[in-house]
Amino acid sequence: MPNFTELIQKIMAMPFTIQPTDIAEMLIIAYVIYHLLVWVKNTRTWFLLKGIVVILLFFGVALLFEFNTILFIAQNSLNIIIMALVVVFQPELRKALEQLGKGNVLMNFFTKGTSEVQSHFDENTIDELVKASYALGRTRTGALIVIERELPLQEYIKTGITVDAVVTSQLLINIFEHNTPLHDGAVIICGNRIVSATCYLPLSSNSSVSKELGTRHRAALGVSETTDSFTIIVSEETGRVSVASGGGLRLGLTAEQLRENLKELMAPEQKQARGLGRWKEWLKHEKKADE
Repeated sequence: MPNFTELIQKIMAMPFTIQPTDIAEMLIIAYVIYHLLVWVKNTRTWFLLKGIVVILLFFGVALLFEFNTILFIAQNSLNIIIMALVVVFQPELRKALEQLGKGNVLMNFFTKGTSEVQSHFDENTIDELVKASYALGRTRTGALIVIERELPLQEYIKTGITVDAVVTSQLLINIFEHNTPLHDGAVIICGNRIVSATCYLPLSSNSSVSKELGTRHRAALGVSETTDSFTIIVSEETGRVSVASGGGLRLGLTAEQLRENLKELMAPEQKQARGLGRWKEWLKHEKKADE
């Protein structure tokens, strides 16, 4: 195996000429790496990445000092390690591929000024959700409200009972009232409508979750690990209102904090002009100013 120092010297001795295609390639690679790191940071894969960096440093030292036995073991177990990682991190990989499929990166870049895709999640729905959450909290009535975002929740919707009704605080309070047929399980909201109740959610396998948190919190965390959903949890024991998203929990929110969190869900649809669309919007304003 060639000496590591000799390899570096050979690379440094190579003539470098930068072409326009090289710049394009570097930009594409930088874009992909950036979004890959963002995805890794928002999932439990972040801890895996730290471990991989340590292992790579270890094998870098082995390569530098020509520890041939260690290098032989590494080369022959690489395929097995890759397959094991695919199996262990199947939920994260699935979520990433779903996001890629729904991302429409090029379409977002070339879309015109104001986003034409309107979210039906409006201020009135936010008011009703906040009102219902804290009304349930005051009576210590447990609740689990999942809000669909970009990734569809159809596999969880079909586990419940179809409701298909406009979101109102009265309806949510009635659904989660004790001894009612629909109180057990989660409610799923798409846009301004409650689409299903008594839905089953996957429980989180995260061992770092506090033992004090019950099944509702684990279910909310579980669905946030496999989708980009936003979940409101009302604790039956304490009446505390919490939220789960992106594989994380925020406990004990005030009404104003919950409202701000819900408003953030509307932000992507309310932003104006992405990519070249921003230039079109700017030119439109310039023309009006000239007239």
